[in-house]
Amino acid sequence: MSAEAADRVAVSGSRPSTPPQTSWFEFLLDEMLLENHLQKSHPDPVPVQLVIQFLEQAAKPSVNEQNQVQPPADNRRNRTLKLLALKVAAHLKWDLDVLEKGLTIPVLNMLLNELLCVSKVPPGVKHVDLDLSTLPPTTAMAVIIYNRWAIRTIVLSSFPEKQTKPGPHQMNMLNIVQQEKELTENILSVVHYDLGGIFFQQGCSDQLAYEKAREHFQQTRELLLKVHFMVSCTKIYSKTYHTFGLTLIQFDMSFCKRLAGYWNACRALTGALDPSDTQLNPYGQINIIEASSFPQALVEAFIKDNVSLSLPNHLRQSVLREFLHKVQQGERGLDEVCHKLCVCNAVRDALQGEVLSVRFQQLLHKPRKHVVDFMLEVCTRSLDKDRSSETSKRKMVIFLKCVGLKPHLVFVVTAHKLFTELLKEEDRKILVEQMRKRSATVNLCAKPLPSFYDIPAAASVNIGQLEQQLILCLDARRIRQILIELHSMAERPFWRVNNKWEVPPDYINVILNIKDNLTKDLVYILMAKGLHCITVKDFAHTRQLFSACLELVTEFSPKLRQVMLNEMLLLEVRAHETGVAEGSNVRPPPDLVSRVRGYLEMRIHDLPLRQIVGEECVAFMLNWRENEYLTLQVPQQLVMNNPYIKLGQLLASTCKELPGPKESRRTAKELWEVVVQICSVSNQHKRNSDGRVSLIKQRESSMGILQRSRFITFIKKLREPLVLTTLISLFVRFHSIVRDDIVNEVTAEHLAIWPSTLANMQAVDVEAVAVTVKELVTYALTLNPNNQSWLITQADIYFVTNQYSAALHFYLQAGAVCSDFFTKAVAPDVYTDQVLKRMIKCCSMLNCHTQVAVLCQFLREVDYMTAFKALQEQNSHDAMDSFYDYIWDVTILEYLTHIHHKRGESEKRQIAIKAIGQTELNASNPEEVLQLAAQKRKKKFLQAMAKLYF
Repeated sequence: MSAEAADRVAVSGSRPSTPPQTSWFEFLLDEMLLENHLQKSHPDPVPVQLVIQFLEQAAKPSVNEQNQVQPPADNRRNRTLKLLALKVAAHLKWDLDVLEKGLTIPVLNMLLNELLCVSKVPPGVKHVDLDLSTLPPTTAMAVIIYNRWAIRTIVLSSFPEKQTKPGPHQMNMLNIVQQEKELTENILSVVHYDLGGIFFQQGCSDQLAYEKAREHFQQTRELLLKVHFMVSCTKIYSKTYHTFGLTLIQFDMSFCKRLAGYWNACRALTGALDPSDTQLNPYGQINIIEASSFPQALVEAFIKDNVSLSLPNHLRQSVLREFLHKVQQGERGLDEVCHKLCVCNAVRDALQGEVLSVRFQQLLHKPRKHVVDFMLEVCTRSLDKDRSSETSKRKMVIFLKCVGLKPHLVFVVTAHKLFTELLKEEDRKILVEQMRKRSATVNLCAKPLPSFYDIPAAASVNIGQLEQQLILCLDARRIRQILIELHSMAERPFWRVNNKWEVPPDYINVILNIKDNLTKDLVYILMAKGLHCITVKDFAHTRQLFSACLELVTEFSPKLRQVMLNEMLLLEVRAHETGVAEGSNVRPPPDLVSRVRGYLEMRIHDLPLRQIVGEECVAFMLNWRENEYLTLQVPQQLVMNNPYIKLGQLLASTCKELPGPKESRRTAKELWEVVVQICSVSNQHKRNSDGRVSLIKQRESSMGILQRSRFITFIKKLREPLVLTTLISLFVRFHSIVRDDIVNEVTAEHLAIWPSTLANMQAVDVEAVAVTVKELVTYALTLNPNNQSWLITQADIYFVTNQYSAALHFYLQAGAVCSDFFTKAVAPDVYTDQVLKRMIKCCSMLNCHTQVAVLCQFLREVDYMTAFKALQEQNSHDAMDSFYDYIWDVTILEYLTHIHHKRGESEKRQIAIKAIGQTELNASNPEEVLQLAAQKRKKKFLQAMAKLYF
C-alpha cells in the first residue's frame, strides 16, 4: 500500500467500517488492482467516476519553462490511463444507459474516440462509407457503439431542459457547467452535420431524406451560432477545455462554405427557399425562379448575370437543358423561353471568349425577327458602356461580327445602335465592307447541307458535340441525320466513336466491306445500338433500330438483309421469353413459331451465322413443346451441322418417349453418349529424357459436340419441366456411376432409362459432372421452387456431400410443398423409407437426438433400436422434452420414463408420464383413433421442424 493510502487508513481509524477510497494512481502501480476493485459489490470510487478520473488525468495539459500551457503529452502514463478507462467501460459492457447517466457528453465523446483509435478504425474515412462486413469484429463493434451513442445524443439533445436559477455561491459551478455545455454544443454540431450529409446522400432514392437533411443542417447552423457566441463570452475559462484534452472546434471557412452549400441545396430540393431571403446566393435565386411559374423572370436573371458573371456556365447550361427536356416531353409554350435562354448563354460565352454552341448556330440559321431583336437587346443590356472593359467591348464586337456573317443578318447587325457605338466610323466602314463581302461569298458557294455546315472556326468543337449526341441517341432517323452532318465536316470512321459499340465477329467483315463510308457507319451503329438495347431488355428501341437497318441494307446487300432478318428473329424470341420469365403465360404467335422453323430449315449459302441464334431457336422450340417438329421435321443436314439442333432433337425424342422406358432407351442411350463426351477430358502425355511417359495435364475433350461451358449456358435457357427433369435424371445417374457409392446415391425420376455403366471411366471429368448436376438442380429450382422431385434430388446432393442441415432443409421443403405446409399428410412416395432414414441420419449428425427418436416412428416399421440409442444420448442439441408431445408410440414413451427415472430426472420423467397418459394413445382405442392421433402429431412435429430449418 502506498504511503498516502496508509495515512488515510490511520486518519480514518476511528471509522473502521468505511474502507479508504482507492486513488486513481494506485491503479497504475498494480495491474490486478482494477480487476479486483471492479469485482467488489460496492466499489469506491464507482466505475463511472474512475473513467472520469482516468481521462481527466490523461488529458491534463503540461506547462513548459515559459509557463505556457501545452497539450497533453503522448507518453506511456497517459496511454495507460486511457486504456484503464476503456477497461472500466468494457467491464460495464459498454452499457450506454450507464455511461450516459454518469458521464458528460464531452467525456463520453473522448472515451468513445479512444475506443475508435484502439479498435483500429480506418482514420479519415466516414463511418457511412465503411462496409462493416469487411471489418474485424472489434472494429465493427467500436463503430456501432459510437454511432449508437451519436444518434441517442442527438435525440436526447432535442428534449427541453429545465433551467435553474443559481445563487451567488453557485457562480463558479455555473461557469463550469456553461463550458461543458459549450463543449456539448461543439460536438452536437458535428454529429448533426454528419447526419445531414448521410440523409442528403439518401435523398436520390428517398425524397423525404432531403427534409431530414435540411433539419439537421439547420440545427448545425443554429448550434454554430451558439458556439461562436459562447466563445466570445467565456474566453476567460478556456483552460477548463484543456482539462479534458479538448479545444474549441475551429470551423474554418471551407466547413462553413460546405455547410452553406448543403443548406441551400436542401432548401432548393424541398421547396423551402424564400425569395425575400437577402442571404440567398445566385444558385438559390435561380432555383426559386425556376420553380416558379414565371420563366420570363429566369430570362431576366440570365441577362443580369451577363453583367455580374456570378453564375457558372455549367449551371446556366443545365437550366437550358432542363427546359429543352420539358419541351421534348410535350410541354407547350416553352419554345420561346428556350430560344431566349440559348441567346443569353451565347452572349455570355462571347463575353468570356468561349466558342459559341451548336444550338445557337442552329438558331441563327433561319431566325425569326423577334429572336434577332431579342439577341441585340441582350447584347446591349449585357454591356455597360461606361464601366465595361475594353476587352469586353472587343469581344462583343467579335460576337456581332460573327453573327453578321450570316447573309440575312448582316444589315440588321451593322445598322444597330450598339454596333455604331462600339466602333469608330472608319473602323465600322472597313468592318461592314468585310462582312458584306464574306457573307456574299458564303451565299454564293453555299451547299445544300444541314445547318451545321455554316459554323465558322468551331468545327472541332461541333464535331465533339455531335459525336456526344450520336452516342446518346436511340432514334434511327436522328442517328442518320447526325452522321450526315459529321461526314460533311470530316471524313473518318465514326463507328469507332464509342468503344462500347460492338457487333458480333461473324458480321464484322461483311459490314466493313461496305464501300460507302456513311452507309458503313450507319449500319454498324444501328446494329450495335440495337444489340445493346437487347441486353438491357429495351426491345422497343431495338425493333426501331433493326427495322431501320433492315430497310437500309435491303437496297444493296441480300446477305446483310438475311443477317438482319435473323437478328430480328432473335429479338422476338428473346422478347417473348423475357415476358414468360416475368409471369406471362401467352403462347408465342404462330407467325413467330413459323419464323423459327424457317430459320432452322434455312439452307446456308456463304451466309454469316451466329450460333446463338440457332441455340435460342432450339431452346424456344423445346420450351414450347414442339417435340414433334424437332424429332421428325428438321432436315438431317442441319442436325449434323448444328450441335444445338442435334442436342434439341435428342432431348425432344427422349422426352417424347419417356412414358415407356423400353422404347426410349435407344434415343436415351444416344443422348447419354453425347453428354458423356461433353464431360470427358483428354490426357496429354510427354516422354521424359529417360524414356518414361508422364501425364502433363488434362484438357477438355474435343470429341464432344459442345464445350461444357456452352452446354451449361444452353441448359440455362431451358424452362420446360419435362426437359429439365430428363437432364437432371441423366446427370444424377452419371454422378452416381462416377462416385461409385451405392449406399449414398442421389435419387431422381426416370433413372431406369439410362445405362448403368461407363465404358471409359478414366476419361470422365468427375468434378465437372458433380458441378454440373449441382448447377442444373439449383437452376431448375429457381424456375419452380415447389417441384418436389427436384427438391428431393437437391436434398440428396447435400446429403451425400455431408451438408446435413441443408439436406434436412430441402427434405422438409419437399414435404411441405406437397402437403400444404404439413396441414395434410405427406404422400408416402415423397417421404419414402429411404428419405426418412436420411432425415434421421441428418438429425443424428446434427446431435438432435430427440428429433431422431420422433422420426423413427415415421418408418413403416418403427426403428426402436435407433430410437432407444438416440434417447440414451445426453449431449443433445435439440429441445429434448419439448418434443415429447410429438411421440405417439407408447413403447418409446415408456422407455423415456425408464431413462429419466434411471438418471434421476424427475421433471422430464413427469413430462413423459403425462404424454403416456393421454387418452387418445390408449392401446384399447380403435385403430382409426390411434391413426388419427399419430397423424396429428406427425403434422405438428413436421411444422415445428420446418420452423427450425427453413
